[in-house]
Amino acid sequence: MNCRPHCAACCIAPSITSPLPGMPQGKPAGVPCIQLDDDLRCKTFGTAERPPFCAGLQPSAEMCGESREQALVWLTKLEQATKPV
Repeated sequence: MNCRPHCAACCIAPSITSPLPGMPQGKPAGVPCIQLDDDLRCKTFGTAERPPFCAGLQPSAEMCGESREQALVWLTKLEQATKPV
């Protein structure tokens, strides 16, 4: 499955605890990654700088749903369900 153009739900909804280029402390949930360009595409996609978390998150019908909004809801629920207590 390919990513939906102008979506970036997976670069906004989840938190990332590892350092990212331009975000050395990681990224809180719900905050857009600094590596998103104006077209909501990842500037580090396919580079060695891309964090393992990002490379491991692959698009799927379940995660992406039928729209960007559905993807944001699904990923936000996953973030909440897996948040450390």
